[in-house]
Amino acid sequence: MRIAVAGATGNIGALTVAELEGAGHEVVRMSRGAGVDLATGAGLDEALAGVGAVVDATNLQAADRESTVAAFGTATANLLAAEECAGVRHHVLLSIAGVHRVEGNDHYSGKREQERLVTAGPVPWTIVPATQFHDFAGMVASWVERDGVAAIAPLLLQPIAPADVAAVLAEIAAGEPQGRHRDVAGPDPQDMIDMARRTLAADGRTDVKLVPSWDAGLFGAEMAGNALLPGEDARIAPTTFDEWLATRK
Repeated sequence: MRIAVAGATGNIGALTVAELEGAGHEVVRMSRGAGVDLATGAGLDEALAGVGAVVDATNLQAADRESTVAAFGTATANLLAAEECAGVRHHVLLSIAGVHRVEGNDHYSGKREQERLVTAGPVPWTIVPATQFHDFAGMVASWVERDGVAAIAPLLLQPIAPADVAAVLAEIAAGEPQGRHRDVAGPDPQDMIDMARRTLAADGRTDVKLVPSWDAGLFGAEMAGNALLPGEDARIAPTTFDEWLATRK
């Protein structure tokens, strides 16, 4: 099967490409480096020729809520329009578990717009809501660290290995559209501060002091408690945080 991956050079996109190719599929890598720009639609028609399914694993960054929603909306609308013209039969969107429970986060607002366009769009679809990835806490620590101190929100997560997410996306892309898939999560709940501490230790960064705080500007108190945990019927992936962490040492 000929399957295109949007965001093919990103973390999840690259892993999904590898999963699909390992299963014998012909993969079209869609990225700006490959001449495909979702923001303008450039290169989409050529890339989608003969494609049966598209995996959207893009991750867009913008300055505020309005621009984030606009960026996700424009990219998704361009992609869906090109898919309709090309006769694509299945659009697979990677989304976030709990995205409709959190109102104050700009990125979540963009993902909700993405979901809205996909569900109302012309291409049969599957939305895959995944929990945060195992590398999430380490990335957050790197974003907020100032002079050896990192203010980390005390989020309760049930993180998943990026490779496990890619395996699910590849499996679903090769099948029939399912609508909204159940949440996909890792096997164990984790405290993000402890995840950050252990990730930094595995990277040799024991000099960073972690301070619990809701004031870092990234996450509000509306994300506290169970807000980011998967639903009760979640699909549980096999790789634990400890197993993933061992690969970094």
